[in-house]
Amino acid sequence: MSLLRSTGVEFRRVESAREFGKVAVLLGGRSSEREVSLMSGKAVLEALLARGVDAHAFDPAELPLASLLSESFDRAWIALHGPGGEDGALQGALEWLGIPYTGSGVLGSAIGMDKLRTKQLALANGIATPPYRVLRGADDCRVAAEELGLPLAVKPATQGSSVGMSKVEKAEDLPAAWRAASALDPVVIAEPWISGRELTVPVLQSEALPAIRIETPRTFYDYQAKYFADDTRYHIPCGLDQPAETALRHAALSAFRAAGAQGWGRVDFMMAEDGIPLLLEINTVPGMTGHSLVPMSARAVGIDFEELVWRVLETSFARETA
Repeated sequence: MSLLRSTGVEFRRVESAREFGKVAVLLGGRSSEREVSLMSGKAVLEALLARGVDAHAFDPAELPLASLLSESFDRAWIALHGPGGEDGALQGALEWLGIPYTGSGVLGSAIGMDKLRTKQLALANGIATPPYRVLRGADDCRVAAEELGLPLAVKPATQGSSVGMSKVEKAEDLPAAWRAASALDPVVIAEPWISGRELTVPVLQSEALPAIRIETPRTFYDYQAKYFADDTRYHIPCGLDQPAETALRHAALSAFRAAGAQGWGRVDFMMAEDGIPLLLEINTVPGMTGHSLVPMSARAVGIDFEELVWRVLETSFARETA
């Protein structure tokens, strides 16, 4: 298997750890994904230290961001998941502080975190995505059930790791699912529940890594299945024929560019029996835990975890000239 290249930002290759300077690994934070962020950040920190990088853990829930300046950090490796780390807010603060950081900028981060805007941009760029309704109350729940049918996936628009998502099989259960999701975000989306192959395509420095097919015995690939369960199965190769996987990876790169995402990330799809990949979401700060997908895909093309973390850190140099 190989990487699939795309035109886009050229990333600087770094040969010496000294070129990075002092690096803050931003982890933890205050979002609902704090636990996973701490695991990702710890793994990233250990990998950077193993490669000789002057890296230090930095938890914005415990220290003000201004401390990045007072402690003379040269750049930041963002391992913060969810709102406050992955939605453009942190990226804007780092821009203001003048500290280069990994991954997508303010716009790409904000759009990638917003499933509704991601879907709207995808459709405008000819990228297939499941039909949907925005739920604002009981009336919208009734209309969604009538127009989209059942079962439905109900999810908050700006949460990651499937937080707040539920499968609804009865119309009378929709209002409760909407209320649970709206407790996390006022914008809630309902989509038809798609049975088929769940596929994800990691992106690294404008290149699409091999696709992964995910199988879980759970109702769906939820928070527990993503980070803790040992019964989730990951297939690389993903089982598609070469033309189909190439098309999927092109779709991932197109969606990534359309959202303004940059550097690294992951693009998730569902594929029903008709073989058309439907975009679910874009992750601009994917997990980097022992169960995470980007490291698995990178290994399939000979990129070990330490090298992956190094290459993600290289993306911070794009922020110095942006």
